[in-house]
Amino acid sequence: MKLIHCADLHLDSSMTANLGSDKAKERKNELLLTFNRMIQYAKDANVAAILIAGDLFDKKKVAKTALAAVWKAIYENPGTEFFYLQGNHGVGGLLDGVEEIPENLKLFKETWSSYVLEDKAGGKVTVSAIELNEKNKIDAYESLVLNPEDFNIVMLHGQESEHSDKDKTEVVNIRALRNKGIDYLALGHIHSYKEERLDSRGIYCYPGCLEGRGFDECGEHGFVLLDIDAAGRSFTRTFVPIAGRKVYTLEIDVTGCDTVMDVLSRIETKLSNDRYSQSSLMKFVLTGEVNLECEIDISFLLKHFEDSFYFLKIYDETKPHVDYEAYALDISLKGEFVRTVMNDASISDGEKADIIRCGIRLLTGGEA
Repeated sequence: MKLIHCADLHLDSSMTANLGSDKAKERKNELLLTFNRMIQYAKDANVAAILIAGDLFDKKKVAKTALAAVWKAIYENPGTEFFYLQGNHGVGGLLDGVEEIPENLKLFKETWSSYVLEDKAGGKVTVSAIELNEKNKIDAYESLVLNPEDFNIVMLHGQESEHSDKDKTEVVNIRALRNKGIDYLALGHIHSYKEERLDSRGIYCYPGCLEGRGFDECGEHGFVLLDIDAAGRSFTRTFVPIAGRKVYTLEIDVTGCDTVMDVLSRIETKLSNDRYSQSSLMKFVLTGEVNLECEIDISFLLKHFEDSFYFLKIYDETKPHVDYEAYALDISLKGEFVRTVMNDASISDGEKADIIRCGIRLLTGGEA
């Protein structure tokens, strides 16, 4: 029996944190296209059920296009069970205006609910979940009772923790779930893939989000495909990348660069080491120490590389390399400026370096 475990789809996200209105709209639509690709994958692979471990939508009020895409997937695949745990985003949004819930959509409440799937050999896969909240987050673990003869999947949405947290609702107490008879703990909330051993019997897993939306969601994104032998209580799992675009943050050490052209060459060398698609969203972070008089023109660098990627931003986090001894006896205006700043005890060392870099650039006709 094959199941898909996904989470944190955040359909209908605004996508405006980095992008202009046109590309933000395009990326919003691409989230739906990625969701559709997962549904098509499920059809092609004869997946029996799709586990959505929270945050299907990004907010409670959902655009009609996103709602239509999800309902289309549910209604056009009556042989596939959809297990939907709402999470903390978009609570209730899917059901707005819905009079009758289709049989293949399984929902969960503030108390434990369980559904049973049977495989061809007569084995049982039991899917149990609860919507954690302020009232039940402490007692939920004690009230979980599972049949040890079944293959048990438990779905929860929240941040993993080794203990209960009385102040946060989005905490999954891993310790309290050990030795409960769980074979696979399907989690949501963390936006990158993670798998760990739960106990001697089971594992817990975050599949991450389907599509990276920002630079805090870099790397491969997709879902987990489970292939379960319920009778033998064994399974395999495979992470399936499915994102339409990838998001990267590249740290580029430009230590020793004297000009912006040196910096450009250093970036090109970094890019040549790996292949990055033009469809990617990229962030360059320039690091290291550069010549005091080196002017890193970010606008020039953006213009040079803008056609190489779908979206690009560049941050200059370099520090100036100041050869203080070279200026100690320099009788020029630059030397006098450097000595004045260095001898000012009210300025921290970090601030001195920044002040000196800005001052030298101004004195040499550049921009601060």
